Amino acid sequence: MNPQPAEAFARLEGVAKSFGAVRALAGVDLAVPPGRMLGLVGHNGAGKSTLMQILAGALAPDRGSIRIAGRDETRGWDVRRAHGLGVRCVFQELSLCPNLTVAENARIMHPALSGWGWRRRARALMRAALDALFPGHGIDPDRQVGSLPVGQRQMVETARAFSETDTAVRLVILDEPTSSLDAAAAANLLAYTERARARGIACVFISHRLHEILGHADEVVVLRDGQVASASPAAGLSEAALVERMGEVRGEEEPGATAATSRSGARRLSRPARASLGERFGIDVRAGEVVGLSGLAGHGQREFLLAAFAAAGHGGRAAHGEGAVAVHGSAAHVSGDRQNDGIFPLWSIGRNTTIGLIRRLARAGILPLRAEAALAARWREALSIRAPDIETPILSLSGGNQQKVLVARAFATEADLILFDDPLRGVDVGTKRELYHHVRAAAAAGRAFLWYTTENAELVHCDRVYVFARGVVTDQIPRAELTEERVIRASFATPADLSRHGG
Repeated sequence: MNPQPAEAFARLEGVAKSFGAVRALAGVDLAVPPGRMLGLVGHNGAGKSTLMQILAGALAPDRGSIRIAGRDETRGWDVRRAHGLGVRCVFQELSLCPNLTVAENARIMHPALSGWGWRRRARALMRAALDALFPGHGIDPDRQVGSLPVGQRQMVETARAFSETDTAVRLVILDEPTSSLDAAAAANLLAYTERARARGIACVFISHRLHEILGHADEVVVLRDGQVASASPAAGLSEAALVERMGEVRGEEEPGATAATSRSGARRLSRPARASLGERFGIDVRAGEVVGLSGLAGHGQREFLLAAFAAAGHGGRAAHGEGAVAVHGSAAHVSGDRQNDGIFPLWSIGRNTTIGLIRRLARAGILPLRAEAALAARWREALSIRAPDIETPILSLSGGNQQKVLVARAFATEADLILFDDPLRGVDVGTKRELYHHVRAAAAAGRAFLWYTTENAELVHCDRVYVFARGVVTDQIPRAELTEERVIRASFATPADLSRHGG
C-alpha cells in the first residue's frame, strides 16, 4: 500500500517481528525519501516503535529486508552500522546513560570524540546542537543527565541525534520526540526539522499529537495491528480521517461532561497564595473536581505534585517553597516518566498494578494471590491494556500500555486524590479518550484529580487550571474562560506583571 520511490534513502520490505506470543509486526513495507518527513501513526501496540527500532539497528527483524541508499544491509545491520550510514534515533524510552554528563553521553555516539581535549569538543558539540534546536534551553553540558528533568533529557537525546562529527546525519527517527516537551520547545524542534529537511535530511516522525503530524509531515503512514493500514500525502488529511484509519472511530465527547460544576465537595488539597512571592492565587482541590496545572515545563508543577504526595504520606502537610501544602485524605501519584519513576521493569503487568495494594490485600501477613490476580485482571480489562494476560512482563508492552498500567495502579488504590504528572505522554488518541472517560467517572464518584499536562488541549477536561511561571501561580482559569492565548500569556508572566495586576 505504501508507495516505494526509487530514490528512497531507507527502505524496509516485508519486515516481521514477534516477542513470544505477541506479534508486533506482520510484514511491513516502508520507504523514506531524503529531505522528506514521513509521519507514522497508530494506536499503542500497533508496532510503530518496534519498526523504528529495527530501522535504527536496535532490533533484528525475524524476516524481511533493510536497504539503505539502495544497498541491502539486512545482514549485520545493527546500531553501529546504522550510525555509520547516518541513521539516528530519538527513542521514546530515552537511551541516555543517566550516570554520565551531557557531554559524556555525546562521546558514546561519536567515536571521533577521543584523544586529548575530547571533553572540550564534546561540550562544544552538545552546546551548539542544543542552541540550534532549543534556544534558551539552560542545559549545562557538564550536568549529569540523571539529574535533569525528563523534558531536558528529551532535549539532550534529540540534540545528540542531530549532532555531527565524522559522519553526516542522513535520517533521524523521532519517536514521540515532543511527548516530554512544553509547547515552546516542541515548536522549536519542529521548526528545526524543516531546516534539516532543506539540507536533505530525512525524518520519520512518530507522534500521538496528530496536529503535529498533519502540520509537518509530507506523507503519513498508518500502522494497525503490525501492518500498514494506509499511506498517503499529509495534505488534505484531517485528524478525524486519521483516527478512522487507525481503526477506532469514537465520537467526540463533551469535555468535562461529568466533572464538578461547583466547589462544594470536601477539600482534598489546599495551598494558600504566597504573598511574599507575588502570588494572588492559592491552589484548592475538592472532591469531584479535575484541576489542571499548566505553564512551561520546569516551572514548578512537578515539584508541587511531589510536595502534595509527600504531604499525603506525612501527616497531611509538607513544605512548598515559602508556604505549605495540605492534603486531606489519601493520595496516589502517576508519573509521566514511567521508566525512572513508574514501572518495576522486571515485574509482570499484574504485580505492577497491585504493588500499591499489598498492605490492604494482605491477611495476617499473607498475600492472597487469587484476590490479587483478580484485581489486576479487572483493571487490565477496565483500561483495555493490550496483553495476553496479567503475567505478561510489563516491558513487552508498548509505552502507552505501560502508562495504562500506572493509571490502573493509581485507580486501584481507591485514593481520595490522584496526582497526574503528565500521565498521557506518548499515549494514542483512542486511549486518551478512554482515560478521559475513566477520570470523569471517578470524579463523578467523588474522587479528586490534580492533573499536570504539557498538552494545552487536555486542559479542557479540567474544571479550572492553575498556570505556573517561575515556580509561582500566575493565573487561575475556570474552564468557561479557558483559552490557549490566556494560558500562554500567563506562562510567560513575570513578578512585575503580577505586581501590576494587584499581586
